[in-house]
Amino acid sequence: MNKQKRIEIFTRLRAENPTPTTELNYKTPFELLVAVTLSAQATDKGVNKATAKLFPVANTPEKILALGETGLKKHIKTIGLYNSKAANVIKTCKMLIDKHNSLVPQNREALEALPGVGRKTANVVLNTAFGHPTIAVDTHIFRVSNRTKVAPGKNVLEVEKKLEKFIPEEFKLDAHHWLILHGRYICVARKPKCDACIIEDLCEYKDKVYG
Repeated sequence: MNKQKRIEIFTRLRAENPTPTTELNYKTPFELLVAVTLSAQATDKGVNKATAKLFPVANTPEKILALGETGLKKHIKTIGLYNSKAANVIKTCKMLIDKHNSLVPQNREALEALPGVGRKTANVVLNTAFGHPTIAVDTHIFRVSNRTKVAPGKNVLEVEKKLEKFIPEEFKLDAHHWLILHGRYICVARKPKCDACIIEDLCEYKDKVYG
């Protein structure tokens, strides 16, 4: 895929949705960090349902730590893998209090040192909470990047590096949200909605589905 096509793809995505953001509900960087940690192998809708009850009760490292693991589990038990997620969130709260004055760090290394926080979660927090032009590659972005040929790669890291290399600077801040939303609602896994796709004529996917 050439540079001109990529520019046109992101120009169209931006025109359709000029200010994209995450579908996770949050008010502070800490709430976002917790929500993203809980969202692994879970839907944003499911996470929002749980955090709608959790955050009014506890939305700081101190308050969640005060709940304890058992108390936290009661709020998030509707989410998959809630036992290990509760353990990680409690450990993260302790680390934030002990090492970061209860604030979410703004650099990748410190974020990835937190329990349950991998590269993808760190990228989401850096991008969405702090405005860094990072790209968090989830299953949707991986699929869209490979299908369209915007940034084909064999694994998540390869796709991330290619997206960083190929996406023009002006689109980098919002690219990750555009691609996630496109994968979630249009370029879906089983049967992509090519009829409804605004970049269908630019996409290089060989097995397009119509009707």
